[in-house]
Amino acid sequence: MRRTARTPRTSRKKRSSLANRAIAASAALILGGGGLVAVNVYASAGEGPSGSAPNARTQNAGRQMSTIDCPDAGNELPDVPEQARPEIDRELAAMDTQITDAYRQFADRKEQISRDPGLAENAVLGPLRNKRTASLDRIGIAIGRAGERPQGIEGLAACSLRADDSGSGSGSGNPGDGSNGDGGQDNGQGQDQGQNQGQGDDQGQGDSQGNGQDPGNGGQGPGQGQGGNGPEPSDFVDIQSVQPNVQRPRQRRGASRGTFTTDCGRNENGKFNPDNVIVAPGVSNGAHHMHDYIGNQANDAFAGDDDLANGATTCRNQGDRSTYYWPVLRLQNGQNAPDVNEDGGGKDQNVGEIRTPSQVTLKFVGSPVSRVTAMPRFLRIITGDAKAFTNGDANANASWSCTGFENRQLKDKYPICPEGSQVVRTFAFQNCWDGQNTDSANHRTHVAFAQPDGRCPSGFRAVPQLVQRIVYDVPPGPGFAVDSFPEQLHKPITDHGDFINVFDKQLMKKMVRCINDGRRCR
Repeated sequence: MRRTARTPRTSRKKRSSLANRAIAASAALILGGGGLVAVNVYASAGEGPSGSAPNARTQNAGRQMSTIDCPDAGNELPDVPEQARPEIDRELAAMDTQITDAYRQFADRKEQISRDPGLAENAVLGPLRNKRTASLDRIGIAIGRAGERPQGIEGLAACSLRADDSGSGSGSGNPGDGSNGDGGQDNGQGQDQGQNQGQGDDQGQGDSQGNGQDPGNGGQGPGQGQGGNGPEPSDFVDIQSVQPNVQRPRQRRGASRGTFTTDCGRNENGKFNPDNVIVAPGVSNGAHHMHDYIGNQANDAFAGDDDLANGATTCRNQGDRSTYYWPVLRLQNGQNAPDVNEDGGGKDQNVGEIRTPSQVTLKFVGSPVSRVTAMPRFLRIITGDAKAFTNGDANANASWSCTGFENRQLKDKYPICPEGSQVVRTFAFQNCWDGQNTDSANHRTHVAFAQPDGRCPSGFRAVPQLVQRIVYDVPPGPGFAVDSFPEQLHKPITDHGDFINVFDKQLMKKMVRCINDGRRCR
């Protein structure tokens, strides 16, 4: 089974995109160099948080800049020769670290920069641009050894400062809209079938993390989050004010109506790390935020397929050694977890008491129009975008709600749940596979969402869709946040989930039979 598609050449369309990005980035840099950097907002990819067009730049004189916005080189380089992948993965991870370090410089000097915008270019953006230029050059050289070096990638080096526009909009929408740019299926299918399962079961699970630390983290002001980089009050909305927005897909003749549920626990044993073996293999702290892990216990930055195949699992059925992971959710209550001085935790401005889920449901569902085929072993799927606040919502697939209100889903807002209701995060993963690859250079193009009519895009086949539902017992009100890259400001739209299929052949066959035969199995 191939891990990547053999597409070493950069297409003419991609070259044009990179060239356009170079022009846009240069324009942003010119504004910054002229002392106007504090009024330049640059949307790096896709649609911006306020629905702006790709590469839109708006003038916001007098606006308070809140973060650093950089073009996502990983999204701009989908065509990478397989032999160049390890080197490029390392460089992309290094570029994430460069942004993290630059954001720390910006955060430490935010008040000075607001008074002297030129300081941003001299102390933050200029040094960052130089580091990114060197990394992009090495990426170009690595690709050029095995194919044609992409033209224009140097235009991805320039970053800018941007304001936080999250206060606008209701934050609601059909779950899964535009989740990966391949048809943007309304994920009502997975969301509806994954809802209202066992609410109230085993509630009130406490958190074994982080009591006894000094409260607070530097005495940040109100509305800035415990770490000083979000979330803000405008990132929350009362779920009772949201209109129902989940649509049930119409089941057609030939639909696969069954389900298969696997029980892998709630991370009661506290397996956490800030790695991401899919996006940044071989790089410690590649995620710059902490992940919850259930299922396979061998998962870290250095785990290969053999390690996962032989790893222990928390799943009740030992035939499922898959790994399921997502960013932790923290209470913003003045307490800290033990990682307050560690990578992925406090060092990356992720602070607060880590909350263990009260319930986790992992359900695989079928297609509304056809039978499903088995997923290949070691298939890797990422759903959502950890950088959606700056990248835009083209790949976002966050879905937040409350128990008892799961016909109302939020994409870019956290829910405020009424008394007795719990916070719910739901991920409906991509449900179409290209039939060849277990991964791709940008970790997205080998899988896709079904089209609005329920059919897979041309060249893709339907596979069981993982619907992951995670429930939390948190105090009422806006007192929690999901971990994120520090420059993403803990925005709810950055929520994401990761999955590597390590079902054994026999159990995968059982799953497919159950789903295609319309049965409910465990």
